[in-house]
Amino acid sequence: MLLSPRWVPDLERLLAGLPADDTVVPVYVAEEPVLEAITGFHVHRGALAAMHRPVLEPVASLLAGARRVAVLEDIVDHTNVGAAFRSAAALGVDAVLVTPRCADPLYRRSVRVSMGTVFQVPWTRIDPWPEGIALLREAGFVTAALALSDDSITLDALVADPPDRLALVLGAEGHGLKPTTVAESDLVVRIPMAGGVDSLNVAAAAAVAFWATRVTGQAGSSRGSV
Repeated sequence: MLLSPRWVPDLERLLAGLPADDTVVPVYVAEEPVLEAITGFHVHRGALAAMHRPVLEPVASLLAGARRVAVLEDIVDHTNVGAAFRSAAALGVDAVLVTPRCADPLYRRSVRVSMGTVFQVPWTRIDPWPEGIALLREAGFVTAALALSDDSITLDALVADPPDRLALVLGAEGHGLKPTTVAESDLVVRIPMAGGVDSLNVAAAAAVAFWATRVTGQAGSSRGSV
């Protein structure tokens, strides 16, 4: 880990509150110009860290015991991926599955926009897709594709009679979910709109859907909102 001098007191307070163990993490202190020279541009805010990328768990492992999961299909904007993860963490989503062409949740911009929650919410890649819908169904999940279609139901209707295990499937910017994904899903769900608007940004839609379908008591209101 590399820190500018201004972050040292904060790190000391953080470490003082952690239980002692044998973990050793080298910490180096350097001035801002040195840190900026390492990255090539100013994006670190005075703190840099290098970590090993974890081995992704099998989909079945993440589904075991989960009641509500999100599937991000081919979302290419790292900002939207990070924002979706932040909403998933805040609103009690048990796991996030990302399709093979979805942007990397561990890319620096995804991490930054998620406020670090990409390290908090269990996630893995579901491959192949949309064939993976069969795996969700075998695990007892009802797949709900958020899309506009003639046979869609409203999000309110889904909430009124929620399945015990629910997978919310959100599509890429622009064209949304693939037609094959919509056809294979158990339900097609739309968020009611007003003001002549037909849809929301995928990150906003994710937040709305996660909040509406939250499991009672899982995401408490006592922690406040922004």
